[in-house]
Amino acid sequence: MTQASLFDRFPLVRTFAVAALLIVGACSGDKKDDYVERPVEELYNEAMDLLDKDEYYKAAQTFEEVDRQHPYSVWATKAQLMAAYALYERNKYDDAILGLDRFIQLHPGNKDVAYAYYLKGLCYYEQISDVRRDQKMTEQALKILQEVVDRFPTSPYARDARLKVDLARDHMAGKEMTVGRQYLKLKQYLAALNRFKVVTEQFQTTTHVPEALHRMVEIYSILGLETEAQRTAAVLGHNFPGSEWYTDSFAIVEEGNTNPSGKILGSWVDTINPWADKKPEDKPKPAKAPDDPAKTSGGWYNWAKFW
Repeated sequence: MTQASLFDRFPLVRTFAVAALLIVGACSGDKKDDYVERPVEELYNEAMDLLDKDEYYKAAQTFEEVDRQHPYSVWATKAQLMAAYALYERNKYDDAILGLDRFIQLHPGNKDVAYAYYLKGLCYYEQISDVRRDQKMTEQALKILQEVVDRFPTSPYARDARLKVDLARDHMAGKEMTVGRQYLKLKQYLAALNRFKVVTEQFQTTTHVPEALHRMVEIYSILGLETEAQRTAAVLGHNFPGSEWYTDSFAIVEEGNTNPSGKILGSWVDTINPWADKKPEDKPKPAKAPDDPAKTSGGWYNWAKFW
């Protein structure tokens, strides 16, 4: 049976065939429109305009188009970094990190590589969770931000990175304190003692050290290790003489009262992270470094856009 006779005998076949051809033609036409090559200036300016309107996802796509259509242009390098910034603003942290890693690998000597590391650190920092949860993001933020401090100490991002390193370390210490308190409530004294020792030995500059020393005094007293309790209380008194934790530790050593202030163990857990019970959007954003690609006078907006 010929094709002509098939269409004559089954009109529906002919209808479906025509419809399929129209669909294929329309799809092929759309595909051509998506990949029309445009001047680099036009594409880059469009992306910056979208960024200015807070349309971050569209801006990122347009910056990526700059890199795709003009890979050897000087603006392609800038577009790679700006695409990552747009994704960061859109809270697409994983995608932003991938773009930043690519930028760092391709342009290790670029003058903006310090910012790439800093922005990568912020991507992790923004995802830090409550101390009662896994702290993988805190560890990554601490690692990358410390790298900014070590490798680019004179960059405009070092100061803010150093501040966030201290906050991340405090958060890590808070995690150890939370676990240690839980062990102490369960009367697993050695496990609790090890956690508090980690705080005093690895996080000595954090705000949790006075309480960690006090908890160690408590545990030593419970275990009957009076000499260790006195020695730890002396360290606490020497370094934090005005602390309420020293007052309690002194009472334990001198009077044998293991709960002199009547505080309930674990009552400080919820104060470690003040945003624990709030919505994510209520959590304040970290302050931007001086040379962030902010859309303000003198910022990346004027530096990057064609005029």
